[in-house]
Amino acid sequence: MIGYFVRRLIALVPVALGVATLTFALIHLVPGDPVVAMLGDTAGPADIEGLRHGLGLDRSIAAQYAGFLWGVAHGDLGQSISMKEPVARLIAERFPATLELAGAGLLIAIVLAFPLGLIAGANPGGAADMGAMSFAILGISVPHLCLGPLMMIVFSLDLGWFPLTGRGGLAHLVLPAVTLGTALAAILARMLRQSLVQVREADYIRTARSKGLSAFAALMRHGLRNALTPVITLLGLEAGALLTGAIVTEMIFSWPGMGRLLIAAISARDYPLVEGCVLTFALSYVVVNMATDLVYGIVDPRIRLVRD
Repeated sequence: MIGYFVRRLIALVPVALGVATLTFALIHLVPGDPVVAMLGDTAGPADIEGLRHGLGLDRSIAAQYAGFLWGVAHGDLGQSISMKEPVARLIAERFPATLELAGAGLLIAIVLAFPLGLIAGANPGGAADMGAMSFAILGISVPHLCLGPLMMIVFSLDLGWFPLTGRGGLAHLVLPAVTLGTALAAILARMLRQSLVQVREADYIRTARSKGLSAFAALMRHGLRNALTPVITLLGLEAGALLTGAIVTEMIFSWPGMGRLLIAAISARDYPLVEGCVLTFALSYVVVNMATDLVYGIVDPRIRLVRD
């Protein structure tokens, strides 16, 4: 297990380098001048050149790239051009809000998906199966851009049950979390249902039923654990995607997380802040997938994480 951890941590290095390089290249290939965007079109040439020199943007691309990598290696993501604060500090202030929203969305997805998937998979083709899968199709079909404002109108403006926007107590988290987690719940429910349907035909399920267990009891006691492996795979991938998918939800509900910070940085052509946000999202995705691999070994001991 220790060897596996070491290999995965070492694998983070080229991933981080690749993400940093790609982000740096894409940001600098976008047309436009961030200095002009900050000062306005009426700024004089002397003011533009002075600010460009102060920000280090008058150096060659190679020099800027080398400086960026050197800073990342030492935990220094640079200074935000638009906000005049260290990028690392801005990310540290906003990232907990995004983790909170993504975690709540993931919890909502699991709470909704597992009962629906179990009901549908235990009786495929029945009325419960049709109802559960109809909800799943509806959840996949309605995008966040529609579901979020609809929930705001119904539950905030009309009923007054939850706050409209912002981050505060638990009440502020409900609507954004439900908006973010509904689509994932639908996907997980369909995957769990399909896995259970396949497991139902396994020989060990027939053996369990021949010993007197009901179909549902045999499926829950002996089949559920094996059916969870593909679900965990999907859950790990989607959990990482929730972090980036939260951008739209954060904008709808004015949630003060990384998504809004990234959008503001892109609008201001804030190179260091955009690079820091994207790098943080990418590394978080890698860490989530590494955690998913570890969960495999807990759910299914036949899966070996370390090969001798």
